[in-house]
Amino acid sequence: MSQGPRSGLAAVSSALLAMSRHLEVRDVLKTIVSSARELLDAQYAALGVPDDDGGFAQFVVDGVSDEQWKAIGPLPRQHGILAAMLQEARPERLADVRKDPRFEGWPSTHPDMSDFLGLPIRDGDEVIGALFLANKLCGKPEGGCGFTEDDEELLSILAQHAAIALTNARLYERSRELTIAEERSRLAHELHDAVAQKLFSLRLTAQAAAALVDRDPSRAKGELQQVAALAAEAADELRAAVVELRPTALDEDGLVATLRTQVQVLDRAHGARVTFTSHGVRALPAAQEEALLRVAQEALHNALRHSGAHAVEVTLHKRGPDTVLRITDDGAGFDPQAIRRAGRHLGLVSMRDRASGVGGTLTVESAPGKGTTIEMEAPGG
Repeated sequence: MSQGPRSGLAAVSSALLAMSRHLEVRDVLKTIVSSARELLDAQYAALGVPDDDGGFAQFVVDGVSDEQWKAIGPLPRQHGILAAMLQEARPERLADVRKDPRFEGWPSTHPDMSDFLGLPIRDGDEVIGALFLANKLCGKPEGGCGFTEDDEELLSILAQHAAIALTNARLYERSRELTIAEERSRLAHELHDAVAQKLFSLRLTAQAAAALVDRDPSRAKGELQQVAALAAEAADELRAAVVELRPTALDEDGLVATLRTQVQVLDRAHGARVTFTSHGVRALPAAQEEALLRVAQEALHNALRHSGAHAVEVTLHKRGPDTVLRITDDGAGFDPQAIRRAGRHLGLVSMRDRASGVGGTLTVESAPGKGTTIEMEAPGG
């Protein structure tokens, strides 16, 4: 395994360390695929995690652009060479995958592939994935496969460590799901108690106000003010509790799609024009995505409820290795220093805590009559 430029011990060590660094399944899958393609000097790499219905629960590629991937269409099924790797649990090294009798073709927009190297990823006796590479970039012998026995041995080592990293990531996600479920149950009880108490107080106070309207309007006015205060407290308690729950949409759709959907809903629900644009941002670790979403929600709440803005713009884009979220409005603006001195914060403390909690930064630019821009920069993406 000493012939290729990417097969040195340091390169292998870096790939294995990168795999073990992530705890989210999709991050682990992406790292495995990119590490395999780079180490073995291949044009394309992919990893499929099978489901129980003849398809793939997850399928990650490297070397294919987003536009190409969208044009290819639905995820592949378990057939041909992929099915053989999953069912027979053995390596496949082919000079030309298109000439193999098991080859069943691919969509017209699929990249053309010839030499092929694939291995199953196994956890004990269970095959939990299929890792494969195509089109060795270096020269290959006439009529032979560009991938060598050394490449197969190296990919086997990667596949063994990939199984460990993927299993650990799955265990972590299951543990997190249990924790989230327990937290949701705890919050449900707390919300029930808090809301029940507030509603009871609201009802009694409203009844007292109704009884006093005719004989003591002044006292009735005071009771109604108390009703308003209790309603505000209840809303704050609900909002604070709900904010602690990770939206399921993030797990299902990712940050970009979740933000786009929420902005569309706000645009329909409010008089202000609310827009969203995204450039070059891909999936981030779960903690970063949640922090960015919560900051966006808090900033949008402030802009739509307090600023009197006619237009609010949300953008998500790359800046070097980082992801930048920016929320800009043309509203009344404010003096950040005066807000701080008055003991108010408009959620700025919470937003800064969320940003710093994932290694990011938050900046606020605002002035009376000049609108507001809130920007969060987070690593990755």
